[in-house]
Amino acid sequence: MKKENKGSFCTMYLVRHGQTEWNEKRITQGQSESPISKIGIRQAERVGEQFKHIEFCAIYASDLSMAHRTAEIIKLNRKLTIQKSQLLRGRSYGKFEGKHVNVYKNTVKSKLEERETLPENEYSSFRLAPFIETDEEIITRVIKKLKEIAAMHLNGNVLIVTHGGCIKNFLIKIGNMDRKSLSEGSFKHGGYMKLLSDGKNFFIKEIEGIKK
Repeated sequence: MKKENKGSFCTMYLVRHGQTEWNEKRITQGQSESPISKIGIRQAERVGEQFKHIEFCAIYASDLSMAHRTAEIIKLNRKLTIQKSQLLRGRSYGKFEGKHVNVYKNTVKSKLEERETLPENEYSSFRLAPFIETDEEIITRVIKKLKEIAAMHLNGNVLIVTHGGCIKNFLIKIGNMDRKSLSEGSFKHGGYMKLLSDGKNFFIKEIEGIKK
């Protein structure tokens, strides 16, 4: 992670969406739709309370309903339109979406084990199945969108609601955390991080929501 210099920055509040009904049932969600659950609504309301005094100039979210519904709850009475983007979606799991997590894990078990033996540069580009996005594909599109947002809102505060895998891979990519410290599901629903960006670099200021 690069050293922060003086200059103009966008302050981003990057939030994981509230828990969904499929999350509760351990169904592989990917880029399929599942309604935010009652627990997820409470998680979003809690973030909204934490952020109620922040003056946001823009709000962005994944175009999946669990993300923009979370953003809608957090924004409270702010007169802002939520701008949706496919680039902020979670990983695509293809034909495994809508099936129990164990179906996915058991089917690609040997590939998951093989991936664990690889160094980080090979791990991130390793493909578990032809139709499953790699970590590198996810973070490439997410960072592209975050840089675009930052460049448009320098000196402003921006709320961005996305998915757990996006946040996890972002933290690993910028060197803030190593993969071993961020296991699957380690970033909580309703967790967030505050970061600064000049449209090129990112500087983490605060993280809340990593399971210990």
